Amino acid sequence: MSHDPDGSVLGRFVNELEESAIALILGAMTIITFINVVLRYGFNTGLIWGLEATSFLFAWLVLFGVSYCVKVTAHLGVDAIINLVSPAARRGLALLAAALCILYAFLLFKGAWDYWANFANLPQTTGRWFPTGFEEMGRTSYRAWYAVVDIPMPEWLRFLEPLMNEGEEYEKLPRFIPYFILPFGAALLLFRFVQAGVRIWTGHRDSLIVSHEAEDAVDDVAHMNRED
Repeated sequence: MSHDPDGSVLGRFVNELEESAIALILGAMTIITFINVVLRYGFNTGLIWGLEATSFLFAWLVLFGVSYCVKVTAHLGVDAIINLVSPAARRGLALLAAALCILYAFLLFKGAWDYWANFANLPQTTGRWFPTGFEEMGRTSYRAWYAVVDIPMPEWLRFLEPLMNEGEEYEKLPRFIPYFILPFGAALLLFRFVQAGVRIWTGHRDSLIVSHEAEDAVDDVAHMNRED
């Protein structure tokens, strides 16, 4: 029996990470928005940082969701052509699509890292398309002092100031923290596409896009209603 990568320790860890993060983010967005509504309409005030926080949380939710949808085969696609070819050709096209998606995710990860590194005192990669190394860092390359607009700096994160900001206090949350989801989300997406490609190769999966299970379920219900 071929090995299913979803059952590996790493696969189970990523599954739990994505599902837990999505649940926590949805909960946090709901709580912040509810508190803001109560404060605004009940006390004519509000959380100044609420809108910015929910915007960042929504970005995290989207990027977690993109990779999770690859795992559960929830991304939409057009299969009008691949349904016309033989099963062997369909598998070949699915593997080709997986390879292209892996390439895309890799390039996305490079770009995401280079963008985030600019705020995290880390070197960007060299090379226009593929990383050929890391750039040399000078004193002017450190930009971790960039902060968000409204979200205050949590006291429990003050330990970052001597590490990232030369001991200077942050008035607002440094941008490298919310922006971390960019390389992390791209890395998750790359992992999911590699995992999907392996599953197609081993026969545990036949496509990257959403299956016709929903259509089949609707047809089954319609058939049952006709029998009644």
